Amino acid sequence: MDKIQLGEFIKSLASDLEIKEGKQYLEVTVPPSMLYQLARQLREKEEAQFDFLFCLSGVDYGSDLGVVYHLRSTIYDHVVVLKTRTSDREHPQLDSVADIWLTANFHEREVFDLLGIKFKNHPDLRRLFLDNSWGFPLRKDYVDDINIVYK
Repeated sequence: MDKIQLGEFIKSLASDLEIKEGKQYLEVTVPPSMLYQLARQLREKEEAQFDFLFCLSGVDYGSDLGVVYHLRSTIYDHVVVLKTRTSDREHPQLDSVADIWLTANFHEREVFDLLGIKFKNHPDLRRLFLDNSWGFPLRKDYVDDINIVYK
């Protein structure tokens, strides 16, 4: 399946998606409410079989916080990038995909620790590197005068 066919297949799973061909991979922007359902379908559908989450990154876009998921099908050797974001900077929350791809467990904990995005239904959501005296140091508005971190 080439990028065009892959895009058409993903669009058939959910119509409320923005799909574009990125520089390297097909990029799919998905509303947070549809993230888990789409992720599960991409893992389970015979035509897709995205069985490997090889990167999960948190992003501070300024007004929004988001997560970017890089998925690979080791069976079909195709890759897709899922992107989602929330405008709730006070209580950012997205669905966990840790039950779909086990490697998401630590990636989501890292995003929670450094950006403060909570993942609903995560099996063990707690800080990974920092203690609770820290805020969320990868946020663009983070200021910490004690450790001399400025925005």
